[in-house]
Amino acid sequence: MGEQQYHLPVLLQETTELLHINPEGTYVDATFGGGGHSRAILEKLGEKGRLIVFDQDEDAYRNRIIDDRVTFVQQNFRHLQRFLKLHKAEQVDGILADLGVSSHQFDTAERGFSIRFNGDLDMRMDTRTTLTAAQILATWGEARLQLMFQEYGEVTNAKTLAQTIVRQRKTHPMRTIAEFKSVIQPIVKGNPQKYLAQVFQALRIAVNDELGALKDLLTQCANVLKPGGRVAIITFHSLEDRLVKNFMKTGSFEEAPEDPFGKETPPKLFRLITKKPVTASDAELKLNGRSRSAKLRVAEKTA
Repeated sequence: MGEQQYHLPVLLQETTELLHINPEGTYVDATFGGGGHSRAILEKLGEKGRLIVFDQDEDAYRNRIIDDRVTFVQQNFRHLQRFLKLHKAEQVDGILADLGVSSHQFDTAERGFSIRFNGDLDMRMDTRTTLTAAQILATWGEARLQLMFQEYGEVTNAKTLAQTIVRQRKTHPMRTIAEFKSVIQPIVKGNPQKYLAQVFQALRIAVNDELGALKDLLTQCANVLKPGGRVAIITFHSLEDRLVKNFMKTGSFEEAPEDPFGKETPPKLFRLITKKPVTASDAELKLNGRSRSAKLRVAEKTA
């Protein structure tokens, strides 16, 4: 499967330039996908360079690059440190993560990621795991559902949505996208496309524990990067971007209050390379509409 069909990599040139690639260095692509970013990194690596790629998706593994410099780890990037140690690469020069769902995942109806198709409500990025979106809708309590839609999807009527699901599921199964859309259709607020996108985003984040995995990745980046090594993260919604921004700035996931005396304790883990997030150029937006919400942040590990 060609990379263009699988996933058009976003902010490709900007990411590879800002990673400041050392031809003999060791790099990690934490989200291999269609391999677009990996190929761009490989082009800048010499014979002694090394690239370790992570992707839990079976389809991505089938699309892997056959190159002696590349090691493919078919795991969630939250296990970064363990598998780097296993592959004798405990310290690395750079880490990249493109957190967007791949175009291929969105465009494969049976994966259940997209509101455009009918298919099972699956949404697992790693099909070896057991929790699906259908199971969440069938078993989670009202309060837990409300919190999920509120926190992960910023859904305006999260309480009503949760109540509707719990009430209707006794008589209306919600195993497929069509069944689910039919059940919640009467309570959709505002633009239906936007509303459903937010609802599906919340379910996808919950199924894959995306924010938990991102926190694990960022924490481990601080441990495995060499001093002067860089981490580049591309996010696609405000929940992810907030975590990345705060961690790069303060080494914490919470917004730190400004110190009126300007003291820095503890010392910062990272030096910001991008003061503001890098976004897609007009040319890229024309070529790839999905790059519209992409934000790239890059930071350098301090000593």
